[in-house]
Amino acid sequence: MLNRLNKILEKCMPFLTPTGVLVGLLGAAWLHSFSFLVPWIFAAMTFAGSIGSNFKDLGRVMMLPLPIVANLIILHLVMPILGWAAGAYFFPGDELTQTGFVLLFVIPTGVVSLVWVTIYGGNIALTLALILLDTLLSPVIVPLSLSLIVGAKVHMEPLDIMGGLLWMVVVPSIIGMLLNQLTKGKIKPMLGPKLAPFSKIGLFVVVSINSSVVAPYLKQFNMKLLEIIIVALVLAAFGYIAGWLVAHWMKWDREVTIALTINSGMRNLSAGAVLAISFFPPPVALPVIAGMLFQQILAALFGQQLGKKYGMTSSVSNPAK
Repeated sequence: MLNRLNKILEKCMPFLTPTGVLVGLLGAAWLHSFSFLVPWIFAAMTFAGSIGSNFKDLGRVMMLPLPIVANLIILHLVMPILGWAAGAYFFPGDELTQTGFVLLFVIPTGVVSLVWVTIYGGNIALTLALILLDTLLSPVIVPLSLSLIVGAKVHMEPLDIMGGLLWMVVVPSIIGMLLNQLTKGKIKPMLGPKLAPFSKIGLFVVVSINSSVVAPYLKQFNMKLLEIIIVALVLAAFGYIAGWLVAHWMKWDREVTIALTINSGMRNLSAGAVLAISFFPPPVALPVIAGMLFQQILAALFGQQLGKKYGMTSSVSNPAK
């Protein structure tokens, strides 16, 4: 039953977050009061995504150092600078929107990228190692990047942001990996199938609640909001393109190319929205929410194109029996 539900949700993944945003807008009057639940739900999602890996996965980073380094450079150098440049160019004088675009691209790669890499036959070990490393580094990278780029312009508390990431991402990840290590991997087949559909439902709930908090700004649709959405879409697409270009240039194999492409574009935007809403004025969350609208759809589109290039079909269109 749960496995069947999970397969159905996998097919709906590209439209899960846009639907969540729509539900958040329509139900803003009562949904926003549940915002206190978001960090707890997100911590549970992170735990569910971490029980499939252990501390040995960190060692695998050394086996494929160049893709890891390339991915981290795209995620935490190239894209944040582009986000800042786009914010400064298209929204001069609007420091909150500029901060939102920086936040959109300093957030680490998302656990949900593992779902897409698995669906399209990418390198799972590389993805697990990258998620693990990026997640563990995020409490330092995110507040440091924000401080260096926009810290002097916007009031923020780096220690509070670090604490939020530790609680929502790092601690659940460590607990999940510890359980995997202690049970010698047995916890994954035991709990994984049971937790998988609830993680996807949790993603939908988190997106809905976060969207309800910023609903007053999204409902006031104007040219500025349209411009934010367009800029977020173009930049988000460029993240995937950058990953593919680097992998193509380095002549890496199919599995690494798929993993690098998806991980370069996919962000833990649910965590980003939580941080934006928790530690910044609501307008900062607008670029992050805009990015959430397209992230899953872009992952599906780029995954399908890579599948065609390599003569593959995805497990979304052909679910495993």
